[in-house]
Amino acid sequence: MSASLLSVRLRLKHFHRLHVVLQHVDMATHGGSEAEVLLKKTGCAGVITLNRPKALNALNLSMIQQIYPQLKVWEEDPKMFVIIMKGAGGKAFCAGGDIRAVTDAGTVGHRLAQDFFREEYILNNAIGTCKKTYVALIDGITMGGGVGLSVHGDFRVATEKTLFAMPETAIGLFPDVGGGYFLPRLSGKLGCYLALTGFRLKGRDVQRAGVATHFVESEKLPALEKDLTTLKSPSKEDVADVLNSYHNKSKTDQEKPFILEEHMDKINSLFSANSVENVIENLKKDGSSFALQQLETLKKMSPTSLKMTFRQLKEGVSMTLQEVLTMEYRLSQACMRGHDFYEGVRAVLIDKDQNPKWKPALLEEVTDEDLESCFKPLGSNDLKL
Repeated sequence: MSASLLSVRLRLKHFHRLHVVLQHVDMATHGGSEAEVLLKKTGCAGVITLNRPKALNALNLSMIQQIYPQLKVWEEDPKMFVIIMKGAGGKAFCAGGDIRAVTDAGTVGHRLAQDFFREEYILNNAIGTCKKTYVALIDGITMGGGVGLSVHGDFRVATEKTLFAMPETAIGLFPDVGGGYFLPRLSGKLGCYLALTGFRLKGRDVQRAGVATHFVESEKLPALEKDLTTLKSPSKEDVADVLNSYHNKSKTDQEKPFILEEHMDKINSLFSANSVENVIENLKKDGSSFALQQLETLKKMSPTSLKMTFRQLKEGVSMTLQEVLTMEYRLSQACMRGHDFYEGVRAVLIDKDQNPKWKPALLEEVTDEDLESCFKPLGSNDLKL
């Protein structure tokens, strides 16, 4: 192929990506024929419904820009006492952020790659500091960005259909949306384990892990929502009483032990380490089938993401949510500048060959200098909360 023909093809590819990004931006400005977010005042509550069921309610910039101002208005409304967040369609609460749009934007240097993370994290913080009692009904798939819309609120209600994960290390990212805040605060080293491996928790286990505060059968959610919205000027304690009542009546999987219960001693000892390399050493030395499974999993992940995530959680344990989100915005922009995020999205979400070529390819090739540059302040471009 001649150099000129290759140049033309590359330009066309660039223009195609730019066109895709502009479509995303246009959608974020004008919205589609069907509202992506439904905002409704019902009784004492404001109900936010994520309404992209065909996309598993994946969160895009347009949705963030509708939810945030409404949250702020309801926060100041003296007749509003509860905010309920839920997903439409029955399959997902929210399967994550609209990663494809961010990838396309980052490839051509479009602002969306900055704006999406910035505005998403500002929304995460607004949920974490919300003056009204905040209840997320995490029925169905709840990953990545969906975790950010729920985990920082007062109450998170899981069902037998809930599927939780922070799978970012598999796509060259890191468990963001405040993952550096809530993960290291889970029991023992459970958060570190979930962050590095992307392990999936289902149903009641999401509550047992401490990610959800309550467990209620999916079919009972409409009744629960009605009981919440018809409360008269409820306090947070009144809301908790209703949630506790439903939780205590929910018998599904009540007798089943926590899926990781038998492994928690190993998780706590093997993931208690000063570095990812130490974790790997611990797993190799242990040699049990559980340890070897984790080794196989970690081998597939981006080495840069693993090191970034390990340090993110180590620092996040002593930070406020605001400090964590500021740190995570710096990390998000490091990922936008790097290689692994685009390669991970290609391998997992676009070509689906599940065979990413990470650069660097080995943990020992990710230098301290590389890692340090990811955490550096961005000056005037830092996240402001």
